[in-house]
Amino acid sequence: MTSNLHASSVVIDGLIISDFGRSVFEDMRKGGLTAANCTCCVWEGFTETMRNVMRWKAWFREHGDILKQVYTTADILKAKEEGKTGIILGWQNITGIEDQIGYLGLFKELGVGIIQMAYNTQNLVGTGCYETRDGGLSDFGREVVSEMNRLGILCDLSHVGAKTSEDVIVTSKQPVAYSHCLPAGLKEHPRNKSDAQLKFIVDHGGFVGVTMFPPFLKRGPAANVDDYVEAIEYVIKICGEGNVGIGTDFTQGYGREFFDWITHDKGYARRLTNFGDVINPEGLRTIGEWPNLTAAMEKRGWTASRIEAVIGKNWFNLLRTVWGA
Repeated sequence: MTSNLHASSVVIDGLIISDFGRSVFEDMRKGGLTAANCTCCVWEGFTETMRNVMRWKAWFREHGDILKQVYTTADILKAKEEGKTGIILGWQNITGIEDQIGYLGLFKELGVGIIQMAYNTQNLVGTGCYETRDGGLSDFGREVVSEMNRLGILCDLSHVGAKTSEDVIVTSKQPVAYSHCLPAGLKEHPRNKSDAQLKFIVDHGGFVGVTMFPPFLKRGPAANVDDYVEAIEYVIKICGEGNVGIGTDFTQGYGREFFDWITHDKGYARRLTNFGDVINPEGLRTIGEWPNLTAAMEKRGWTASRIEAVIGKNWFNLLRTVWGA
């Protein structure tokens, strides 16, 4: 499927954690991505995260013909104008700052614009969604949220426990997001968000990015792109079409070793979950097939304004608010 609307729109993917390299970057261009939030911290501490950022800086130099680093929303528009994909550096855990709040400012200067407060388990800030007990946002975490607000770093709550998420939503002076989640109303899963959670975040000025990660979809590995659109529609009915975007969670190029790493606490300790076969929805197996999602929305009778909002404009507006630029 093709879509002229897709080609003309600003298209933003709120979460990609693929095996990055030239082939993935070329697929981003094939998929018409204007910008994407790309993960460069999961379980890593300061030094390893800094090395990950260093690797990205080299990629920006080596693949500058198709990539552009994003610091501001103006950079996103510039990437669209230049026919490149803008890369937003993001974290899925706050472990990269260890116990030093001042590191947040250093990473902000390096281009980190989105940070998730916890990845599945407990850290110094709060609790992930696979912990037995959710202790909520720590006092240290409240200081971290305040500093992220000051710097203009988006607080992400996708893998965060319900109580900690609620605390962050209430504490933050800036909008926060579930950058990549699915509704528990379609499938019960520790990573999926209840209707009440979805409503709570948008009632407090927040945002919801909808993922297509197959273990969380209603039909799992049997899902297709239309199942994904159904899930997006479900979230829109709760949150409103101005508060919803896309966060695919593409893991393109990775195999079992990677999934073992992300599904064990700290990358090596207790097993948190077993995803089984990770097969992306039919019609959206690769990043290069991203236009099929826009075409599926058109096929279901969505208006052009709704499509433009959900595939990019809503993300753009959120980031402009949080980043202040």
